[in-house]
Amino acid sequence: MLPSIPTLPVAFALQALSLLSSASAATVTFTIPPSAQIPNPAALPPSTHATLTALGASHVAPLTVDNTFVFRNVTPGSYLGDVHCTTHGFAPLRVDVISVVAGEDNNAGGGDANLRVWETFRGNDWENKGEEIRPAIVGGAFPVKVLGSKVYYTERGSFSVLSILKNPMILMGLVSLALFIGMPKLVENMDPETRAEFEEQSKKNPMNSLMAGPQPGSNPMGNFDMAGFLAGQGSSNKEVPDTTAGNGGKKGAERPTGLAATRYSQSMMPPTMLPAPGGSAVGQRD
Repeated sequence: MLPSIPTLPVAFALQALSLLSSASAATVTFTIPPSAQIPNPAALPPSTHATLTALGASHVAPLTVDNTFVFRNVTPGSYLGDVHCTTHGFAPLRVDVISVVAGEDNNAGGGDANLRVWETFRGNDWENKGEEIRPAIVGGAFPVKVLGSKVYYTERGSFSVLSILKNPMILMGLVSLALFIGMPKLVENMDPETRAEFEEQSKKNPMNSLMAGPQPGSNPMGNFDMAGFLAGQGSSNKEVPDTTAGNGGKKGAERPTGLAATRYSQSMMPPTMLPAPGGSAVGQRD
């Protein structure tokens, strides 16, 4: 017959382990306080829930009727707290559950001695902690900050006549049209002397012939000097020097006569046409 196994010591050992685990585990509670973005947190969708995530551990808590999320039996460690909602976004939290059995007393907020909660930032170092979240006086729940409502659709822009008028090119065209229509009206309302002077100045302006188009049998450009016009000077008929005269290009000077004329004509001849020693000009043969 097999010897009987002592069951009483085993039961005491299991009970001691359960007491140790219950002493080190903690209860974490989040709450959603009323705010300008969420005046009534009870109106959030029923699928709203919160999670505590760590390496190899995860806890999920639904939204209760008193707008809280309760996580029970959370073992010591560092967790990322998130509130998941289809209509609003919430700031993430860092939750540190510290073992009380180890003798660490971190009661800085007046709540549970083994809970510390801070704001955290996604994409940053885990040790980059934000402002510490203090638990509420009543209930000891940690408030969760709402960031705003989620927008899934973008409203299509509607057509408006005012949006066309905001275009600079449209404004320039309207101003040009107003000048084109209004200038003749202004000219008609001028007194006769001012109108005659304006017409005289318009006739002298060479740009009018270009804008009016070419006339049959006439050159619209004429002797128009564009550089002089842009420089603010009128076109002037400059006297063209006579290059055929042997007086340095001066027009109207007297031509040399006699021996001076002979020497001048010889200086203008090419070398092949110079006169021979006998006195007659002969060409050199190859």
